[in-house]
Amino acid sequence: MPSARRMRVFGLLVLCFTVTVLYYTASARSSRPRDLRTAGDFYSKTVNALPKDVKGGAQKVVDEDDEEVKARTARLRDAAKLAKDKANKKAPKPDAPGDIEGVGSASEGRGVVGSAGRRKEKVEGVKESEEDHDVEVELNSILKRAPIIIFSKSYCPHSMRAKRILLEKYEITPAPYVVELDKHELGLGLQARLADLTGRRTVPNVLVNGVSIGGGDDVADLDEKKALSGKLKEIMGKKTIEVKLKAAEEATEGGEKKGSEVPNHGL
Repeated sequence: MPSARRMRVFGLLVLCFTVTVLYYTASARSSRPRDLRTAGDFYSKTVNALPKDVKGGAQKVVDEDDEEVKARTARLRDAAKLAKDKANKKAPKPDAPGDIEGVGSASEGRGVVGSAGRRKEKVEGVKESEEDHDVEVELNSILKRAPIIIFSKSYCPHSMRAKRILLEKYEITPAPYVVELDKHELGLGLQARLADLTGRRTVPNVLVNGVSIGGGDDVADLDEKKALSGKLKEIMGKKTIEVKLKAAEEATEGGEKKGSEVPNHGL
């Protein structure tokens, strides 16, 4: 019996020793760093080992996915462009501006303001601003005040020259009406409107029966040529207007009879 006991004790010692060895062996193996090259080599070897038709099929799937993405992007882009084009077609287009009656040559600085400066027709769908409306109403009102309108600025020497000739040198009936744009609350708008209608952007701008005869130099040139009276009457047509040199000016012009009307010098 003592021998049997010794055998059991010996067996337990051997078992404990074996378990201890296995435990330390497993711990050492788990703490060792993993060789990633082994996994990479395994993947490469596996792929290389595949048949060519299998590898080609995988690449084909990738290419087909890329093509599908490109095609989908192109379809979306085309759809967006089509929608934009349809929207642009449905959007209201601004009408061409209506003709302005009596617009003259800008190069000559002359033009006609017909029907008190109004357009022949209103542009549909375009609303005038309140300021534009006020400017046109005021211009219509001014043009009704006299056959001759002098649009001037109080500090402008060219305006002073034109006013001196038309107001001081000549006796004109009905008398010209002067608008000092620098003192008028709508002066800038009136000047811009006159530029559109007559082609003259500067002052003075002398209108006779709605026709611009130019500025200070133009009036002075007509006066020097003794053609101012005839020019005014020509533009007025059948409308009555009297143009005479004042008494003091008649004396300087060669002693003509006072109060006599300046003759039409071929115009």
